[in-house]
Amino acid sequence: MFLLLVAPPAFALDKEHEVKGSEIARKAIAYLQRTQNKETGGWVIADNAPDLPGITAMALQGMLLEPGITTRDESVSRAAEYLLKMQRDDGSIYDGVLPAYNTSLAVSALAMFNDDNIKKHVDKAVAFIKNAQWSGKKDKSGRPVDETHPFYGGVGYGSHGRPDLSNLSIALQALHDAGVPGSDESFRRAVVFLQRTQMLDEVNDMPYADNSEQGGFIYSTSIDEDHPGSGESKAGTTEESRGKGRPVSSLRCYGSMTYAGFKSYIYADLKPDDPRVKAAFNWIRQNYTLAENPGMGNDGYYYYLVTMSKALNAAKVKYITPVDQENNKSEPHDWANDMIDRLAELQKEDGSFAILSSRWMEDQPILVTCYALLAVQYALGRNEN
Repeated sequence: MFLLLVAPPAFALDKEHEVKGSEIARKAIAYLQRTQNKETGGWVIADNAPDLPGITAMALQGMLLEPGITTRDESVSRAAEYLLKMQRDDGSIYDGVLPAYNTSLAVSALAMFNDDNIKKHVDKAVAFIKNAQWSGKKDKSGRPVDETHPFYGGVGYGSHGRPDLSNLSIALQALHDAGVPGSDESFRRAVVFLQRTQMLDEVNDMPYADNSEQGGFIYSTSIDEDHPGSGESKAGTTEESRGKGRPVSSLRCYGSMTYAGFKSYIYADLKPDDPRVKAAFNWIRQNYTLAENPGMGNDGYYYYLVTMSKALNAAKVKYITPVDQENNKSEPHDWANDMIDRLAELQKEDGSFAILSSRWMEDQPILVTCYALLAVQYALGRNEN
């Protein structure tokens, strides 16, 4: 249980890695400042396509976590103005696509400002995010989405008509950053969805998790709006020994979603000795690596890094002692130092980062640089909350 691994706020404690991490952040920020749109103040990663203000929000967050950069810096103030101009009457902050995703990321950035006017915008956006959560609505078939429904408590992109853990975790991050307590009803509802994306039979009431003991997380309770309760993992399936029977095929847990679920449990005020938290952290120990997004290879790798870094920062974990499937321990790892070493390998001379995969837009240098910048800032213990 990670309670025994609590560390002071700064994780990269040795001077070498502190200096190395600071240099990574400095170079990444310089790259982002050079690529900021001079007309709008935002960051655009694709011409002739809707803007994704969430990317601007991540760049803004990464810069504001840097010592010496303040809300008065021109690149920061212009980015904030861009986000505020994108806000709609219903509180959302997006440009035609991915409303909950973009709004949530914008809230996390704007919540860092100590400004009453900006807080009004944040409050409106928070109300939008809460309303985007599946509860008290009806699905495509007209079935009420109450606590028995697989969609309940989740948040989605909107494109597939069903919620997913990625969007939910980003939404919960936004609520947390805006000061919404873990006791809030939105977190209580979210825990129901979180349990149903955790492959752990003792807490998951969905058939696809029967007898599963993996402890990690999958992507969603449903592949689309037409198949609620089908379960979905972007990592496919794995052979799992269930009880005394022969190994059977199970939806496979993977790294980025497990860290997302683990972090979400923390924000929902679950304790370190809670069976759900312990199972998630045990999966993390069994699959600890900076070489890939476990279960996905290079796909979603930079998203994995930032989610890992943020989750372990939030949990105040300093060391991870990997274990194998038989719980045999190996040497403890200072994950923050490992993170900084890996990001140093990936950073290019211009401050951006090497492209490893085209999936989920990770062939866009600005996007992966935003992810990497946030990952190194959290590894350095520079956390706004």
